[in-house]
Amino acid sequence: MTSPSISVARTAWRDGAFAAGERVIAEETPIAITYNRVTHAVMMATPDDLRDFAVGFSLSENIVPAASAIEEYVVVEAEGGLELRMWIAPGLMSALEKRRRRLAGATGCGMCGLESLAEALRPVPQAPRGARVTAEEILSAVASLGPAQMLNQATRAVHAAGFWLPGHGLQAVREDVGRHNALDKLYGALAQQGQTAAVGVVVLTSRISIELVQKAARMGAAVVAAVSAPTALAVRAAEAAGITLVGIARSDGFEVFTGGWRIAVR
Repeated sequence: MTSPSISVARTAWRDGAFAAGERVIAEETPIAITYNRVTHAVMMATPDDLRDFAVGFSLSENIVPAASAIEEYVVVEAEGGLELRMWIAPGLMSALEKRRRRLAGATGCGMCGLESLAEALRPVPQAPRGARVTAEEILSAVASLGPAQMLNQATRAVHAAGFWLPGHGLQAVREDVGRHNALDKLYGALAQQGQTAAVGVVVLTSRISIELVQKAARMGAAVVAAVSAPTALAVRAAEAAGITLVGIARSDGFEVFTGGWRIAVR
């Protein structure tokens, strides 16, 4: 199976001179996602945590109602990439075929292949109202993600999505060259563990765009915090879903864009 990173030769310019050496870089692989042997999407992704990716993508795209609805799963090496083969019930497959999403997804693309504006702006579930966190807990959640990014420490080229639970710390982290892929992998990991995202903080290393809010809402997340800023559409979607959206989250503070009532200051 393809490694998530490789070492390549490179020449560095430092202190007025060139020097030969090596650099570990992230792998980027075409990954075909298929259901009942029909290709649904081809995503450019990091070839790691692939079962989490398959399950999370299937859940966040509303293809299956639960991880258990995937009857069979296998990774197949194909020429030029990998294929994530899944089998689902005929009724689910019939609904999927009506949606027709069969275009390639670039590394930065979380919505490639959607055929209508309505699908791109599909309604999302309402966030649970009971989850509350303190400002200090949000800072702790954000601070916990960097040290857990093993692949990014080696490559400096991948995004991460993590889930932080008050009183327990970082429960899971997944990395990928695509920010939406990282979140799908996290969703898949939590779903297979039976862990809900409703009572903690989903932490992201990227800007917050609309598809990340949609995926977080599908996860049942109530609080999403990212090191970068949200887009205007993401803010509107988070407001509509009742999600607490935190951006520009750094060691010295953060900015709250929606759902500030969930954040307590001690």
